[in-house]
Amino acid sequence: MITRLPRWILWGGAVLAFNAGCLNTAALMGFTNLSVSHVTGNVSLFSAAVAHFDLRSILYIGASLLSFLAGAVLSGFVIGQTSLKLGRRYGTALYMEAALLLSSYFLYQQHDYFGQLAAAMACGLQNAMVATYSGAVIRTTHLTGLTSDMGATIGNWLAGRTISKPTLGFQAIIWYCFCGGGVVGAFLYARVGYGALFVPITIVLVAAFIYNYASEHLPEKRQPRQKKRSSF
Repeated sequence: MITRLPRWILWGGAVLAFNAGCLNTAALMGFTNLSVSHVTGNVSLFSAAVAHFDLRSILYIGASLLSFLAGAVLSGFVIGQTSLKLGRRYGTALYMEAALLLSSYFLYQQHDYFGQLAAAMACGLQNAMVATYSGAVIRTTHLTGLTSDMGATIGNWLAGRTISKPTLGFQAIIWYCFCGGGVVGAFLYARVGYGALFVPITIVLVAAFIYNYASEHLPEKRQPRQKKRSSF
């Protein structure tokens, strides 16, 4: 349960959720008409393709699902932890995400399906990168679990039970930022097509730069070393 939320986590979660919302809407409006930021809906489409023996859709959707998974695997390999902590290799992961998004832009422009795979991999990387903080699950690329958690928390509050208001507030911010990113993504795609991807590309690059700067100049306070007890 979150009792106090550092500003860098609050801003980071909000910005990355906006980023994912923008990217996912642009992908859905593009020629693939397929989500890149979450898996559940794509698994349903994959199941329908299997039921209808639609080999083309099975391959396309299956590849997108595996790309999201590959991004999460890459995140685990690079970062190597499940809880947020300033000073880890998040900056490197963000630069990798930016490279994947830039690749997806050029591929999408050529109507190459590999653009979908690069974007899905970027989202898997981002979603796994932001895992948990103080016991609270943090997801920035989809809203299903987050909305369920918010609903359960509100239900407990209505029943008069104690809840974590910082956790609920943070979840609400992520929800609205993802939605806002989707609005921006749809607006820009209708006008500049896949050029809308330069918004999430810029966001991720700036976030990587700021994070690296902060981790170098604002290290977390280290716990004082405990004195060794005498064996005598």
